[in-house]
Amino acid sequence: MLSINDFNSGMKRDGWVIFPGVLSAEFIERLNADLAKAYDICRSVQVKNGIAENTDGSVHHLVGLGDSFFELLEKMPLWGYIKEYFGGNFILNSLGGIINMPGGSTYASNVHRDIRTFSGNLRLMLNMLVMLDDFTEENGATYLCTGSHLQPEKPANDEFFTNSDRAIGKAGSIVLFDSNLWHAAGENRTKNLRRCITPTFTRPFIKQQCDYPRLLGYDYASKLSEEMKQILGYNSRVPANLDEWYQPPEKRMYKPNQV
Repeated sequence: MLSINDFNSGMKRDGWVIFPGVLSAEFIERLNADLAKAYDICRSVQVKNGIAENTDGSVHHLVGLGDSFFELLEKMPLWGYIKEYFGGNFILNSLGGIINMPGGSTYASNVHRDIRTFSGNLRLMLNMLVMLDDFTEENGATYLCTGSHLQPEKPANDEFFTNSDRAIGKAGSIVLFDSNLWHAAGENRTKNLRRCITPTFTRPFIKQQCDYPRLLGYDYASKLSEEMKQILGYNSRVPANLDEWYQPPEKRMYKPNQV
């Protein structure tokens, strides 16, 4: 594992770092099996709701769609680095994935960043990329425009693809990158799938893309560790009525350390 100093310098200078060999082959196999099932569920809703075009291969909000996804959060060894990045508590903003299919293209292939407002030195959001297959240039390893987390303007496509690095690594490796960093999925020129899980994390006061506490149920918190309650957003819920608002500190929905 990287030292905290190396992590901090890499994130500040380049906007991204890679942690090789974090996950075991057995766990990756279970993640891929659950990802295939989750994709069938997500795809059926995409088609039903008329948004099938340009979303092929994308999955979203995997919380509750497979035991291995929950286990990924429970056993993630990188929480200390993420807390260091934010300088305090954080929550899961989204938990999705990409199945980069041979010859396919989705919105993730466009040059983009996942935070819509350039936040500069104010660290509001962090991306994670969990490699479930080897990432190579041939199968579309993600383009990362090193250092672009420092610039608000989107680079021209030719400049981006000429100057960007590639997130090349073995299955089980994990990349963390500043959400201000411009990036794009590459083209898969092989005959095999290239799969990954793509969580994002934010400071607790930023609204989650999906309300995971409400999705799982507020009573589900009793089954969770204190760390998982924090990560899933149970400590930064918003009251919906006066009874929920007027509570002593230990019973409030939005805890005092969610800065």
